[in-house]
Amino acid sequence: MRPTDLAREHGISTQAVRNYERDGFLPPAARTASGYRVYTERHAAALRAHLALVAAYGHATAGEVMTAVHTDRLDQALTAVDRGHARLLRDRETLAAVREAVGHLTGRADPAPHRPDDRLPHGIGELAHRLGVTPATLRAWEAAGVLAPARDRATGHRVYLAADLRDAELAHLLRRGGYPLARIAGVLRQVRAAGGTAELAAALAGWQHRLTERGTAMLTADGLLGRYLGDGS
Repeated sequence: MRPTDLAREHGISTQAVRNYERDGFLPPAARTASGYRVYTERHAAALRAHLALVAAYGHATAGEVMTAVHTDRLDQALTAVDRGHARLLRDRETLAAVREAVGHLTGRADPAPHRPDDRLPHGIGELAHRLGVTPATLRAWEAAGVLAPARDRATGHRVYLAADLRDAELAHLLRRGGYPLARIAGVLRQVRAAGGTAELAAALAGWQHRLTERGTAMLTADGLLGRYLGDGS
């Protein structure tokens, strides 16, 4: 196969195919006597797996997985995939927690199991670790009106209580859904007022749809990666 043969299947440029090989996302290609690359069905399978991984996990993870596969670090590749699934599960749990919180505000909550890390209060470092963000991010959210933690009278440190935890979880969810801080602050003002949650409901429904799409994309990518590995990686 020529680079154009691989590129045509996915609607990408031949230079992109060469770049993927250069970066280790595809196995090295053989060369003709005149220096032209020669690709095989194995390269085509690698490209399918890589592009599916991009759609499911993002460019960074896809690149990490494929370069690890091609440098005999299969456990590292599988760990990267595991992290993607763990993140999706975390997003699902966060979405469920936010829905429960909103349900409590509107008097329509369904019972949910207690989460062992819900002990309170949280400090800024502990909350940042819980969400997988930096303390600086939480301070930026506070400056934008997204969070409004109390302060410890003795130390002056921020103290995040149950309502703050709910707000932080919701803010994290909506930020990952692409919502700007100003809009998130408006949504949280509605949540705090226990009314006018139509915008929130629409945001949660949209995020649920994206989680479902990501989950199905992961299934597709994992299948193509497994097939590629089974063919002799």
